Amino acid sequence: MAEPPERDPFPEFRLDSDAGATFVLESKGKWWHAGFHLTTAIVGPTILTLPYAFRGLGWGLGFLCLTVLGCVTFYSYYLMSKVLEHCEKAGRRHIRFRELAADVLGSGWMFYFVIFIQTAINTGVGIGAILLAGECLKIMYENLSPNGSLKLYEFIAMVTVVMIVLSQLPSFHSLRHINFASLLCLGYTFLMVGACINAGLSKNAPPRDYSLEPSGSSRVFSAFTSISIIAAIFGNGILPEIQATLAPPATGKMVKGLLMCYTVALLTFYSAAVSGYWVFGNNSNSNILKSLMPDEGPSLAPTIVLGLAVVFVLLQLLAIGLLSFSDYKTGLFTSCL
Repeated sequence: MAEPPERDPFPEFRLDSDAGATFVLESKGKWWHAGFHLTTAIVGPTILTLPYAFRGLGWGLGFLCLTVLGCVTFYSYYLMSKVLEHCEKAGRRHIRFRELAADVLGSGWMFYFVIFIQTAINTGVGIGAILLAGECLKIMYENLSPNGSLKLYEFIAMVTVVMIVLSQLPSFHSLRHINFASLLCLGYTFLMVGACINAGLSKNAPPRDYSLEPSGSSRVFSAFTSISIIAAIFGNGILPEIQATLAPPATGKMVKGLLMCYTVALLTFYSAAVSGYWVFGNNSNSNILKSLMPDEGPSLAPTIVLGLAVVFVLLQLLAIGLLSFSDYKTGLFTSCL
C-alpha cells in the first residue's frame, strides 16, 4: 500500500508568487555551505584594518574589545538561529530579516525600520566591495604596467559588469561553490602575517611606538572609531537568508556553520591584529597592505607575497559582492537600487 504524501509544512510559501523565495526553499544546503556563506559575509578583507583599530585602543583594550564583540555577536547569531528554528517548527519558516521582525516585533513601524537598516547595510557592502575590488585591480595593473593609462573608475566599471553578470545566479545556494573563496581569507591573512613578521625582524623595520593619542578628546575619538571598526567587522552576518538555504530540518546545522565561521575568524582576526600592530604600532595604516608598501622607501615585503595577497583579497571581494547582489536578485532584501 502506497504511503500517503508527506504534508508540506510551509504551504504558504509554495503558493507565493515570489519565485526567488520558492527557489530558496527548495535548496538543499548542508551546514558547511552555511559556514562558507557566513565566512564570506563576516570574515572579509576588512580584517586588514584591525591593526589600525588597535592603534586607537592599545594592546589591552584592543584584545578586550575584539574578544567581547566576538562573543556578543556569536551569541546573538546563535539566539537568532534558535528563534528561526522555533518558528520553523511552528510552521512559520522565515527567509528574510523583515519577516522575522514582523513575527517577533509586529508588523508596525519596526518592520519598515528593519527594511531600511538592512537595505542600507547591503547597499554599502555591495558598493564597498566593488570599490575595493577596483582598487585591487588598479594596484595589480600599476605593478605590471607603471605607465599605463587606465584609471580607477575604469576598473570599477569592469568589476561592476562582472558582478552584474554573475549575480544572475538565482540564490545563495547557487553561490555555495563560489563562496568557497571565503577561505581565501586564510591565505591573504597568513601572507600578511608572514610579511609583517619578516618586516619586524628585518633591518628596515619601522620604529615601534604603542602610545595612544596625547590629548583626552583625541583618545576618546580614536577609541570610538576603533570600536566601530571592530563592530562593523563582526556585524554583517545575514543569518535568516543563509539559514533558509539549509535542507529542512535546519536544527543544529546553523550552529555548526557558525562554529566554522568563528573558527576562521579566531585564526584570522587575532593573527592579523597582533602581527600588524606589533610591527607598525601607532603608525599602522587603515590598510595594513599599504603599510607594507610605503610611499617612501623600499617595500617591507617581497612583491610576489604582496601581489598574491592582493589577488586573494580581490577574489574574496568578488564573492562578497556576489553575496550582496544575490540578495537583490532573489528579493531576499528590499533593494533601493
